[in-house]
Amino acid sequence: MEVTFLGTGTSGGVPLIGCQCEVCKSPNPKDKRLRSSILLRTATHNIVIDCGPDFRQQMLREDVRALDALVMTHAHKDHTGGIDDIRAYNFIQQKPVTIYCDYATELGIKEQFSYAFTETDYPYLPKMNFVQIEDDVFEVGGLKFLPINVIHGKMPVKGFRIADFTYITDAKEIVPAELDKMRGTKTLIINALRPEPHYSHLSIQQAIDIVEEIRPERAYFIHMSHQFGLHDLMQAQLPAYITVAYDGLKMEV
Repeated sequence: MEVTFLGTGTSGGVPLIGCQCEVCKSPNPKDKRLRSSILLRTATHNIVIDCGPDFRQQMLREDVRALDALVMTHAHKDHTGGIDDIRAYNFIQQKPVTIYCDYATELGIKEQFSYAFTETDYPYLPKMNFVQIEDDVFEVGGLKFLPINVIHGKMPVKGFRIADFTYITDAKEIVPAELDKMRGTKTLIINALRPEPHYSHLSIQQAIDIVEEIRPERAYFIHMSHQFGLHDLMQAQLPAYITVAYDGLKMEV
């Protein structure tokens, strides 16, 4: 499976509108962070986890000509805002896009995009089929997804483990039983918002603490704000087994 980091930024993206800090003004492409999402490519399927406001730009950049499924972590707009752009795949593939998510996320999407579910024959609406997930393993394109429940402020959010690969976004708290689902993973992607504590996201040190407890072979930080710091500077300060992910980074797992 090839994993592509479509975006590695938090809800406002980097650069943040109107900000003049050194990160937002940095000329380094690795400091440009679209909203967090990943693409999973197998020999037969393209699967995207989360569909944020930068979805169209991300799909064009990676030349994704077919989309087999979306897997959603939660219903915040920085993870759902691009759903209207699945229309392109509706036209190309002549069918709805299948979305795997829990019931709360399905309700959130239907509320945000209510016009797509009205009784109308208007042909230019995004078309989607929902497959509801809970805590059991589910399969998409031959990949088995194990949901991992994390807490984002007070909101439940899904992370996912696929074999030896684990993806966690928008976490502040992960209870021991859910941490146990992550043990033995070789590649861990996890959110690390900024050095200072935050009420609904892991700080850099909190993310490091989880990495050190899980002890994967390699870990990648995502969902970073402009307050995270400059890519190259922060990379030099982290342990060798932790990589500051950047948009467009690819890896085989």
